[in-house]
Amino acid sequence: MLTRKPELLCPAGDQERLAAALYFGADAVYLGGEAFGMRAAPQNFTFDALRLAVKQVHAQGAKVYLTCNTLPRNDELADLPAFLEHAADCGVDAFIVADFGVLAYCKRYAEKIPVHISTQAGIVNFAAARQFYELGAQRIVTARELSLTDIAEIRAKTPKALEIECFVHGAMCVSFSGRCLLSNYLLGRDANRGACAQPCRWEYALMEKKRDGLYFPIAEDTNGTYILNSKDMCMIEHIPALVAAGIDSFKIEGRAKSAYYAAVITNAYRAAIDGYLQSPVPDYVPAPWIVDETKKVSYREYCTGFYFGDPTEDANISYAGGYVRTWDVAGVVDNADGEYITVSQRNKFCVGDTLELLERGKAPVQFTVTEMLDENGIPIEAAPHPMMKLRIRSALCPKSGALLRKQAD
Repeated sequence: MLTRKPELLCPAGDQERLAAALYFGADAVYLGGEAFGMRAAPQNFTFDALRLAVKQVHAQGAKVYLTCNTLPRNDELADLPAFLEHAADCGVDAFIVADFGVLAYCKRYAEKIPVHISTQAGIVNFAAARQFYELGAQRIVTARELSLTDIAEIRAKTPKALEIECFVHGAMCVSFSGRCLLSNYLLGRDANRGACAQPCRWEYALMEKKRDGLYFPIAEDTNGTYILNSKDMCMIEHIPALVAAGIDSFKIEGRAKSAYYAAVITNAYRAAIDGYLQSPVPDYVPAPWIVDETKKVSYREYCTGFYFGDPTEDANISYAGGYVRTWDVAGVVDNADGEYITVSQRNKFCVGDTLELLERGKAPVQFTVTEMLDENGIPIEAAPHPMMKLRIRSALCPKSGALLRKQAD
């Protein structure tokens, strides 16, 4: 019997990603401020922006979790109390932390805000989970190296009040719980303070000291070797197994990914979870269109991580160097009246192109562009300028926030 409805937790690297995740059904979002977060590349949120974001999210009945999951150095700690106090004043629903010192500061300077322990803490057993709970944590995010059997044991041997959150989709880090020094060694960019350059994604070969310029691939492959380049995780076809293990929150990786990515993957998992809740049986499998959605974003080939045991056969290595990308976002719907769809353009498309309309919880619908008008009502043949406003003739009537996309050339 299902005792807890799984939370769908989605990334929000900026305001556009936040809006996309909310529209497509996130129960909660996680985001970063201007400091102490593990993603320095996204725009993130100033305190003024955070305050507005919290109001927006709460108005939708969702929650905001703020990342404070870097490993701060001594000289950074002086700024932490004010950061926590300001964030608490903005109304965030939880802090995500990885460091014992940061946890202690949270309890001292923002004691009313729940604390979630990040995957960076490397929790792999029930003893560690219990200890964090006793120190005041409301939730743990398990290490990504755990199997569902491991997680089920942690669930069985920890207080019921302790929530368990796990990643179910997105990029996998080659290092234990994300603790990596490659980026620091090679580029001086600290992965443990949000600045990872992802050198694990590069192509590598061996070179012998006395044979300058003579390279030896590490594995036989016509495309070279990417021995550190992990596949992406996708657990959308295994919702019953995740629930059975006792996982309370299903987390999607990707604060540095696009708003389109946040929208499509959120929508897919929202539809999969809702489908399971309607029929919570062990052999539940999402409809084919839901699974197909996970392949309509930029992704590396998928795997199930360590959830069903150690990946000893292929080590979850992606031997392709880059991403698979077969679809591009064409525009975001502003409104529709049954005759025209008003769109904010994102990528070029033309009269005669076939587009797909994606709305929350619905299978995508294809239609052909027969007529377009610019914002002055003048007929146009192409939409070449990013963010331009235009109207597309269509009897479809999607709500604001729906997406139009086009198959990549």
